[in-house]
Amino acid sequence: MINPIEHSRTKEMSKKYKVEPYVIPADIYGASNLAGRGGWTWYTGSSSWYYKAGIEYILGLNVQNDILTIKPCIPKEWRTYSVRYKWKNTLYNIIVENPNGKNTGISKITVNDVEVKDVVRLEENSGVVNVVVVM
Repeated sequence: MINPIEHSRTKEMSKKYKVEPYVIPADIYGASNLAGRGGWTWYTGSSSWYYKAGIEYILGLNVQNDILTIKPCIPKEWRTYSVRYKWKNTLYNIIVENPNGKNTGISKITVNDVEVKDVVRLEENSGVVNVVVVM
């Protein structure tokens, strides 16, 4: 019910909902002629919390004090995903591989083919950095 994509699973549902399926609305109307229609999608702070939940708690990216930690919590069916993250003047190409179908847990992290322990230290002017995370 909270996930807006659930209101847009079919063409008919999408026509009824009438708002973006990637933004949490402030309300869903209940009046007979508007029942099921979403409203006030970009007027709430919920979109930022939705974004935060996706980036930090699902994909697992968290930055604090120039340190990037990556702790995914994903469906075990996800075998890989990638994120392009720009920090200051550096672009981080992050690939997360899940060969064993895990939900959480990291086995190895490499930065430009060099294994690191637990975290990625962010650099201000390093051009392009390739990060591979194996769950």
